[in-house]
Amino acid sequence: MNQQPENKGTSPMAKHSLGASLSQARNLQPHSLETVMGWRYIWATTIFVWLLSLLPWRSWAITPDILLVVIAFWSFHEPRRMGMVAAFCFGLTLDVHDVGPLGLQALLYALVVYGTQLLHRRLMRFDLLRQAMHLVPLFVGAKLVTVLIGTFIVSAWPGWAWLPGVLLTVACWPLVGWLLLLPQHRMDDVGTGIR
Repeated sequence: MNQQPENKGTSPMAKHSLGASLSQARNLQPHSLETVMGWRYIWATTIFVWLLSLLPWRSWAITPDILLVVIAFWSFHEPRRMGMVAAFCFGLTLDVHDVGPLGLQALLYALVVYGTQLLHRRLMRFDLLRQAMHLVPLFVGAKLVTVLIGTFIVSAWPGWAWLPGVLLTVACWPLVGWLLLLPQHRMDDVGTGIR
């Protein structure tokens, strides 16, 4: 009794080819970093850069914070694997290592990760260089927040000596991103037969 109206504009052959193409489309998997790089690669690169961050060169004011770039990069590309909790924990370890006010680095890392995840849709449209340009206000603003809190805690303004270090940190985004994506590019080349 309850019959669906028949679509008179579509022939049975067209229905079959349309159905076949739709069934093939369902079998396609999105090409993401997760299929090429697993959680081991993400955490290995992050822990390696964290160990490099424990070296004494980090105490210079103009030194870029490569760990912050790596954490922000992975939280941008793999937010389920590198989130604000991980960033906060890495920041706490650096706070303890630097013997500074506890929580400032952790807050900086958490703010940057939150900002990169918030800007995810916008940043996906751009290449690494343009992503870095969009991240300049985020990195500078997050660092300014932590500098103001640190100024309140110790009652002394540190000046603007931190600004070149933050700008160098953002300038490292394209290079670090390119290096971290190298295994994906190699896998793409192997899949296409390019050597």
